[in-house]
Amino acid sequence: MALAASSTAATTSIGIGLGALAAYAGRQTPALLIVAFLPILGIALAYARLNRSEPNCGNGYTWVGRSIGPWPGFLTGWVLLVGSVVFMAYTSAVTGSVVLQFAGKAGLHGLLGVRLDPNSTLQSTLLGLVALVAVTVTAVTGVRSATRLQWWLLVFEYTVLIAFCGWAVVAGDQPFSWSWLNPFAIGSFSSLAQGLVLSVFIYWGWDAAFTVNEETRNARDAARGGLAALGAMLGLFVFAAIAFQRVLGDDEMVERGPQALTFLGGHLASEPWASLPLAALMCSAFASLQSSVIPTARGALAMGRDRTLGAVWTRISPRYGSPAVGTVLVMAIAAAIALLAVGIPRLNLMILTAVNSIGLLVALYYGLTALACAVRFRGALREGPLEALRAVVVPGASGLALFALGGYLAYLYATMSDHFAVAPDNGWFMLLLPAVFVASGLLAAAWARWRRRSPYFTTGRGTDAEAIALPMDA
Repeated sequence: MALAASSTAATTSIGIGLGALAAYAGRQTPALLIVAFLPILGIALAYARLNRSEPNCGNGYTWVGRSIGPWPGFLTGWVLLVGSVVFMAYTSAVTGSVVLQFAGKAGLHGLLGVRLDPNSTLQSTLLGLVALVAVTVTAVTGVRSATRLQWWLLVFEYTVLIAFCGWAVVAGDQPFSWSWLNPFAIGSFSSLAQGLVLSVFIYWGWDAAFTVNEETRNARDAARGGLAALGAMLGLFVFAAIAFQRVLGDDEMVERGPQALTFLGGHLASEPWASLPLAALMCSAFASLQSSVIPTARGALAMGRDRTLGAVWTRISPRYGSPAVGTVLVMAIAAAIALLAVGIPRLNLMILTAVNSIGLLVALYYGLTALACAVRFRGALREGPLEALRAVVVPGASGLALFALGGYLAYLYATMSDHFAVAPDNGWFMLLLPAVFVASGLLAAAWARWRRRSPYFTTGRGTDAEAIALPMDA
């Protein structure tokens, strides 16, 4: 559960994402989070069902490949791999900026003659890369040591988050209204759709629990952890949204946006207590980085042992029992992208736009995995209405709902701008990057199929699929 909860990064999502949701849903942000949870719950149930049948650190990549076909299966693994690396490059800089903000709050404004500036892209990126290296070291040493660190970070950030949000609910002067929980009060369908995809992205990460299912003594523990983390996220997100709206007006929610959590701390308390939400945000950013490295490396391992990626991704550390080389490679690629973004402003815009539009990719691979569940267990339709509902109807409907949502949002992006521009708010540009990710995945699949001659595309598994396994660690 610790890995799944950290990967979802509730404190970071609340501290940065609620303002963006408010731009679409206004005072109905709590309702939007509840509605978005419904298809995600269906996806999570599909993951749990597939995990009971076939625990595999490649999860969606493996399940889709063997249930629907190798091409959509490879695409499922590829978009998750590429999207996670880009997200890590972005998150490392955010982490560095949060650390610099906290240093300023603590009275440290300079180091070795250099003035520390949280708004400096270079300083934030360099410090974020130090954090990325640090969490990579803990990830290499195995799931158990990484989970131990995750629990400590989670306990601190959740304690602070719940305390300040509870304080805001009691002390806020904005009147509560039951309409906050009414999704039909959202202004337009397009706002609802854009808000839902953003909400899907905010919930993204609970499935990290299923990437360590080969390293847990009972594979069902991964499912329990993922579902428990998802339920906890729903409660925290809705509670925090109500708490913020008790303190902030409509315009303030949108305006404060990325600084909403730190503003809440300053509004409710004096120093040093006012800095606790910023400290919690810093812990959440660290935990999110680590919990991104771990599942990404294990997904690449699953693809490597099927020979759809190179053998370098399959190297298991004899000392730690983890995919150490792959973990370091994931970190190095994310670090390289982050460093390039410092010197190439347009690349920085691309990373920001990719993060803004990554909800489309999440909807794609979640939807494919849910459909894989419905296809694999379609025989349950003859086993009674309850079993049919759990194994086929709910996963299938959830997957189709995400596909419909993603398709509608793609249409909105394609029609929202009358020209192409390299800008985070240009619809064609926002649509281009997910399209590039998908197109590159199809090219990589073609290379694996005809150049590597991976048996995954004919038998559904690689020749080394059973020989290379992660040892149980947790």
